[in-house]
Parts: sequence; C-alpha cells; structure tokens
Amino acid sequence: MSPGVGQRTIHRLAYIDGLGWSGLCPEIMSNTGMDIPEPIERRLVDLEIKAAYSDDLLEQLNDQLYRQQQQIDLLLHELRLLRERLPEAGQGTPRSLRDEIPPHY
Repeated sequence: MSPGVGQRTIHRLAYIDGLGWSGLCPEIMSNTGMDIPEPIERRLVDLEIKAAYSDDLLEQLNDQLYRQQQQIDLLLHELRLLRERLPEAGQGTPRSLRDEIPPHY
C-alpha cells in the first residue's frame, strides 16, 4: 500500500472522529467565508468517505492482482521446465505396444 493512499484515507475519515468539515479541508473553509449548508456538507463528507473506501479497495485489488501475476509467472516457468524434461524421457529405447498392455493381463 502506498503511503499517499493511507494518508488520504485517514485525512478523509477525520470527519468521523468529530473534526467536521474544517478538519477535512481547512484551507477551503477559511478562504470562502461562506457556511456550507448542512445537507450539502453531509453529502460531501459521504462522498469523501466513499472515495476513501474506494481508494482502499482499489489498492487491495491491485495487490491481489500483483500476487496472482507472480503466481502465473512461476507456473509458466515450471511448465517450461517440465516441457524441457519431456523430450528427455521419451528419448530412451522405442516402446512397443506390448509394453502398453495393462498389468492385469
């Protein structure tokens, strides 16, 4: 997880801890000189919270995708090694059909 995402998440979720809108973005509140109506403020905070959770989910999905790609790369490497060994096993003496008879005969 990158440090920026975690910091943004904590910053955005500061409203939950009772800091209010000014805790989320003090520079905007001090420059406008206007009060934001409560319903709009609530909607903005909800959007910030959703954005924070979305950022976190995106980071988790990205990490999972990275791990899966590493597993795929490892499996492809192992498959290449097995394919290299396959011709070596078949280069022995030629096999006859009698060698292919099941053991219960």
